[in-house]
Amino acid sequence: MLPYPKGLLKAATDLCRKKRVLSIVDEVATGFGRTGSMFYCEQEQVSPDFMCLGKGLSGGYLPVAATLTTNDVFEAFLGEFGLKRQFYHGHTYTGNNLGCASALASLEVFEIERTLEHLPRKIELLKELLEGFSGLRYVWDVRRLGFMAGIELRDKDGKPFDYGMRVGFKVARACRDMGVFLRPLGDTMVIMLPLCANETHIERTLNSLKLAIENLSI
Repeated sequence: MLPYPKGLLKAATDLCRKKRVLSIVDEVATGFGRTGSMFYCEQEQVSPDFMCLGKGLSGGYLPVAATLTTNDVFEAFLGEFGLKRQFYHGHTYTGNNLGCASALASLEVFEIERTLEHLPRKIELLKELLEGFSGLRYVWDVRRLGFMAGIELRDKDGKPFDYGMRVGFKVARACRDMGVFLRPLGDTMVIMLPLCANETHIERTLNSLKLAIENLSI
C-alpha cells in the first residue's frame, strides 16, 4: 500500500516510449474504480502497451483475468503457419465461459448502478474518517489513493514491530470480533471496501478499526 508519487507513471511511460521499450501497467488491484477512475492510468493520461486486469473484473465472484494490448503488438503475432509468428502459450482455463460471463455481468452492473458516479462521495467520507487516525498511538502512517488505503502500525518510537509480534493480526482479530473483516499486510492494515459499500458500511469499518487500534495491547 505505497502509492507512487503523482506523475511517476507518466514519466516512466514516456521513458519507455523514448527507449522503444514496451510498457506494462498492472491494474489488477487498482482497476475498476479502486482509485476513483475506472483505471489509474487514466488519471495520468497514460496508454500502456499492455494492461493486466483481474480481481475487480468479475466483482470478486470468480477468478478471472485479462491482458489487454495494442493492435501493433497483437498484429506482430499474426501470419501464416509457416512464419511461426503465433503465440503458442496459453493456460488451461483460458476463455472459461463462466468466468467471462461473470466479468460481463460485473461490467453491466457498473453501468446500471453508475458505480463510478457514486464513488466520489464515498472516497471523501473515507478521507474524512482516516483523518481521525492521525496521532493515534502506534499509527505511523496513513496512506490513501481513491478508495484504497493503508494504515501502517509501528511502535511508539516509530520503529517497525518485530514480525513475531503479529500486531497487524491482533488488530484484524479485534476487528473481526466486532464483525468487520480486514486483511493486514504485515503491520499495515489494508482498507479495500467493496465498491457497493454504503456510508454506514464505511463508517462501521473505520470506526471498528480505530477502536481496535486504540485498545491494542502490546
